[in-house]
Amino acid sequence: MRSLSPIETTIHLAVPPFPYFMECGRTVYEPGDAHPDRSGLGMFDLILVEQGRLHIGEEDRQWEAGAGNTLLLLPDRYHYSVRPCEARTSFVWIHFRALGEWGIGDTAEPAFADRERHAAEFGTPPYTIRLPQLGRLPGGSAEGERLLRLEERSLSGAVWERQRVFEELLRSLDLRRREPSGSPAESIAERTERYLRSHYAEPLTAASLSEALHFHYNYLTRCMKRINGLTPMEYLEEYRLEQARLLLLRTETPVAAVAERVGFETAPYFSRRFSARFGVPPLRFRQRYTR
Repeated sequence: MRSLSPIETTIHLAVPPFPYFMECGRTVYEPGDAHPDRSGLGMFDLILVEQGRLHIGEEDRQWEAGAGNTLLLLPDRYHYSVRPCEARTSFVWIHFRALGEWGIGDTAEPAFADRERHAAEFGTPPYTIRLPQLGRLPGGSAEGERLLRLEERSLSGAVWERQRVFEELLRSLDLRRREPSGSPAESIAERTERYLRSHYAEPLTAASLSEALHFHYNYLTRCMKRINGLTPMEYLEEYRLEQARLLLLRTETPVAAVAERVGFETAPYFSRRFSARFGVPPLRFRQRYTR
């Protein structure tokens, strides 16, 4: 595996909704054959190299992808052959689309979607999948083989299984799930999330959180920002507002009591934050779904 560009890139996909599988196939090149030049396909092209070596460029970036490598080409870019294959080369290609926001970053600094915009459009805060543009697939290309076999079946007979296998493939590539076992940032961020979800209705401060988790608040913030893109207090407010939304939909609890139950100190402040998050005050939000 070799990138001819100085910085390894990572593609960040905001979900849900999750990317959806479109089609796949296998291509075999003999020595002297080259990948065709393409532009503006409108869909992601995930390549799983089985044998040989591909020499592909995308705009100002170039890669050499060998057996066992993955290469993710972007939907709105110009792709071209850097040079022909020098040996027999085979690969599985997978086309997919993503409805959520996506972007490009480097492996050192995760990028995150606009949370309020994503929540407004899709009704839920985003989780960020991090895929290497040039990577290596753990366990080989088993999922690629399974997708190829499913392509031979009718759409009605394989549509659910194809999407499931495709998502398993993305999960295996997700750099966030490949954090080393016991990675400090991942472990501490998860501990912080669990604590906030268990104690969100209580009065929580930076000091009390630091005392409960036995880490300085600045360190907790660095870990949470690294993994979730939010500080602990930002995560807490987002979770409180989501719980308030559920209470407004599923109960007749008065707005002031809802504010108190999810941990807001005053109803006016709760109303302001709820309006900022969902675009309408709490009472109007409830009335929207009341006959």
